Amino acid sequence: MKRLAKSRKIINNCGHLREDIMKFSFKSIVASVAISLLSTAAIAETVWQMPTPYPEANFHTRNIQQFAARIAEASKGELKIVVHPAGSLIKHAEIKNAARSGQVEIGEFIISNLANEDPIFALDAVPFLAASFEDSARLYKVSKEALTKKLAEQRLMPLFSVPWPGQGLYTDRVINTVNDLRGLKMRAYSPQTERLAQLLGAVPTQVEVPDLAQAFSTGRINAMITSTSTGVNASAWDFLTHFYDVSSFLPKNIIVVNRRAFERLSPELQKIVLDAAAAAEERGWKMAQEDHLAMRKVLEEKGIKVSNGSEQLNAALREIGKTMGQEWSKEAGATGAAIIKAFNDEKK
Repeated sequence: MKRLAKSRKIINNCGHLREDIMKFSFKSIVASVAISLLSTAAIAETVWQMPTPYPEANFHTRNIQQFAARIAEASKGELKIVVHPAGSLIKHAEIKNAARSGQVEIGEFIISNLANEDPIFALDAVPFLAASFEDSARLYKVSKEALTKKLAEQRLMPLFSVPWPGQGLYTDRVINTVNDLRGLKMRAYSPQTERLAQLLGAVPTQVEVPDLAQAFSTGRINAMITSTSTGVNASAWDFLTHFYDVSSFLPKNIIVVNRRAFERLSPELQKIVLDAAAAAEERGWKMAQEDHLAMRKVLEEKGIKVSNGSEQLNAALREIGKTMGQEWSKEAGATGAAIIKAFNDEKK
């Protein structure tokens, strides 16, 4: 009997042990599933870092903020783009290479900054080649394929491009003819604006937008070619006196994504990004036109003397534009000739 009782006790203990093991196993499975689900959720949320060169108030940055917001909403938070304006994450000159190397996934820069790499990047900064929004749109249309191909060689995929308003001449003094610019220190932000300064007889000086006030106030520069938008963003009335709305050219900013980062997205997310980019490009071109008129009015209200410039000044600028156009065509070769022919055909 004692043996029987002992056997039953052993059996009961085994039963309890088996029950405890099953409970433990169930809890382990639940915990594993929970951890797996959390990991999947973490993986599902993709975050892209996006440096931009300009302040939040600038229309380019506002357009990009809307682009990012649309993607976050359409993807239900699955893809988020964190915008870092005003060169706060990466300086303007370094943004392209940061996106190319994968240091960031996406970024914005002005195309003509890359003019030393290939003539195609200098095209929209050739003075008076496309000096209106209509002509700028035509030039973009016929050059987009070549631009996309060249960026693809650097593992970059263009998403959209938005122009600046026509670049005008800001100075800290009256300018009646190009002779009045000789010897002045002029801000240069690209190889093309550097060449323009040289042909004007001015001294090209590299200055980024955040440093404009200090550069003018200390006499480091006396003049600059840039948009009404940049003038207002920089509170130009604090350090200069005149703006000549000569609309020399309409350089474009471009938003590019690292191709590998884009290809890692699901087809659904890729479509969301491309749809948002198309909307941003259309919206951005309208914003550029509206911004020019609004910002020109602000400059006037703040006391800057605004005019379209004298006939002598504009005629001389157009002649310089012809010289730069000839230089560009020679450097660009057959590709450049094909683009210019297509552009001229579009204008007919």
